[in-house]
Amino acid sequence: MHFDLTDLRLFVHVHEAGSITGGAQRSHLALASTSERIRAMEAGLGAPLLVRGPRGVQPTAAGRTLLHHARQVLRQMEHLRGDMAGHGAGLAGHVRLLCNTSALGEHLPPLLPAFLAAHPRVSVELQERGSQDIADAVRGGLAELGVASDAVDLQGLATLPFRPDPLVLAVPAAHALAGARAVHLEQVLHEDFIGLPHDSALQAMVGTQARRLGRRLDYRARLGHLEAVCRLVGLGAGVAVVPQAAARRHARALRIHPVPLADGWARRSLVLCMQDLAALPPFTRRLVEHLRTDS
Repeated sequence: MHFDLTDLRLFVHVHEAGSITGGAQRSHLALASTSERIRAMEAGLGAPLLVRGPRGVQPTAAGRTLLHHARQVLRQMEHLRGDMAGHGAGLAGHVRLLCNTSALGEHLPPLLPAFLAAHPRVSVELQERGSQDIADAVRGGLAELGVASDAVDLQGLATLPFRPDPLVLAVPAAHALAGARAVHLEQVLHEDFIGLPHDSALQAMVGTQARRLGRRLDYRARLGHLEAVCRLVGLGAGVAVVPQAAARRHARALRIHPVPLADGWARRSLVLCMQDLAALPPFTRRLVEHLRTDS
């Protein structure tokens, strides 16, 4: 039995993606090469590692054992890179940070340039997920660090405050609600909405809240980023649920007005979440320290 680091990283990626195709994409490998590597791993072990099904793949008992050890080995390699970084210019660290829509679009981009400049041999990969998915992934060992809303279940995780991040209803400056002190989502379900794409974590969360009220939101348009959403709101095409930070940043230029949402799920803050700060690889701990220093 011989597994190299590429095999281990690939197997973790396949599990995270839920498919061999998705694992190949995350590993930047051809699908044929990915399939061959997995077959070779199973042949070397003498047992199947994955159960193939119409909806993707699931690890077998042997696969779950391999996942456990693969994560430990890959985490230890990150620690090794961090400890050895001062001894050679060729070593590098890689930090994968799961983050929700607001963190990805508003809060993290201004903070990363200074970190990358101070750590030239470190790369940072941001992946957008819903806050509950982030918490579950970190809790389950699929990711080491996340930025999630404190409105979701964070039990069993270590958390550090990051940013206040309430959601607001962005309306055109001339809208009847522009002067309102606050509104509930239930009061505006009849409005035309502007939103992000279907696979956006923020949009999925807002859709869930609407369904709990027995309704679906009527989307006139979906756009790829928050600035475009706010621009269309300012032109009078509809209203949108967006992070307060985005609405305030674009309020004057795009002629929109942020109206606070009175619903409990909208009064949220962002936190950094992990299993154990002390157990994080060195570069990941440095990113946490950087984000906390600028919080």
